[in-house]
Amino acid sequence: MKSNAADWLFGILLLAVGVANLLLVHPVPALGYGLVSLVYLPPARAFLKRRSGLSIHPVLRIALGIVIVMFTLGVSDLGDMID
Repeated sequence: MKSNAADWLFGILLLAVGVANLLLVHPVPALGYGLVSLVYLPPARAFLKRRSGLSIHPVLRIALGIVIVMFTLGVSDLGDMID
């Protein structure tokens, strides 16, 4: 399986946002960000495909990433703390 730097970067970014949510806001969004970040991290994605046969199309990963960024900056309490 080919590893992509953008996948690693966005996966680690989501983990960082999850940790920030855990420390500053609430543990529930942190858990959500942690689980969603597994979609982007290549080893976790390979494990998911190997164990369950599920694979998420790259276009859906991009759309999910856009929605997550919009939610983080526009709706969540963490976005208000950044401003």
